[in-house]
Amino acid sequence: MSLLRMKRMKERICMVTCYDYPSASHVECAGVDVALCGDSLGMVELGYATTQPLTLDEMLHHCRAVRRGLSEEGPLLVCDLPFGSYEESPEVALRAAYRAMKEGRADAVKLEGGRHVARSVAKLAKSGVAVMGHVGLTPQSIATLGGFRAQGRTAVKARSILDDALALQDAGAFGLVLECVPPPLGRALSEALEIPVIGIGAGPHVDGQVLVYHDLLGALSHPHHRRFVPKFCKVFADIGDKAVQGLKAYKHDVKAGAFPDADFSPYEMPDDEATKFQAMLDVDREVRAAKSKQVQQRLKDQDEYETIHLY
Repeated sequence: MSLLRMKRMKERICMVTCYDYPSASHVECAGVDVALCGDSLGMVELGYATTQPLTLDEMLHHCRAVRRGLSEEGPLLVCDLPFGSYEESPEVALRAAYRAMKEGRADAVKLEGGRHVARSVAKLAKSGVAVMGHVGLTPQSIATLGGFRAQGRTAVKARSILDDALALQDAGAFGLVLECVPPPLGRALSEALEIPVIGIGAGPHVDGQVLVYHDLLGALSHPHHRRFVPKFCKVFADIGDKAVQGLKAYKHDVKAGAFPDADFSPYEMPDDEATKFQAMLDVDREVRAAKSKQVQQRLKDQDEYETIHLY
C-alpha cells in the first residue's frame, strides 16, 4: 500500500538489489524504499555466467542474510524466485513462494514473465503472497531471447510488453520491474498501469528505479564482474578500486613486517606472568633439546648397525 500511495503522490520509488547482511544494512541506513534480494546474486556473488544455475536453496540462504540486515520498519524485502522454481505450474510456484516467505522471511516475491505466468501470479496473490512482476528483458529467459538484449524496440514488441504488464496487474501483482526497454515504453507502462513500474534501464519516466548494489557503488573491480555491469548503470561511488588499493597496502605492510606494529598489538601480559611463561618455555626448550639428542644418537647407532651388517 505504501508503494501504491507513492505512485499516486508521484513520489519516486528507490529500490536496490542486495544479497547479504552488510549490503542490506547499508540499504537500511540509506533509507531505501525496497530491498530486492535478486537472482542476479548468481552472477554477482556466486560467479555464475547467468542467473539460470541458481537454486531456490541458494536464493533463500541469501534472503535470510538480507533480512537480518533490515529492521521490521525498514525497506520492503522482495525475494526473486529463481529459474526453475515456479514455471511448472501455479502450485509449484506457490510452494516456492511460501518457502521464500517462511524460510527466506521475505515480504514479497518477484517472478519473471508476462501473460504466461499470470495464472501463477493470481494463484499466489489469492493465497496471501504479495507478488511483483518483471517484464521487458527477463534474464532467466536469455536462452530464448538470444542473450542480454534490449526489448520492446518495435511497436509490436512494445505493445506485447504492455499487454504482459496489464495481465500481471489484473492477476494481482502489486508492482513490476521493467528492464532494458526504450524510455517511451517505460512512460507508456507507467501511465497505463495503476501499480508502480520500477525501471532498470527503462528511462526516467517510470515510477521508480532499481540498480544492483555492487554496480551502483562500483564494488566489482575484477574483470570477470566488469563484463556484467550494464550500460544503463550510473556508478555513484568507486569502492571496488579502493578495496583493491587497501588490500595491496595491507599485503605490502605484511610482507615488510610493518603490520602489526605496537599500535595494533594491544594485548599485554603482566610481568610476573610473563616471567612464569618464560620459565615454562625454558623447560620446554631443554626437554626438546634432550629429545633431539636422543634421536640423533639412535640414528647414529642405526647407521653403525646397518654398516656392520651390510659390509
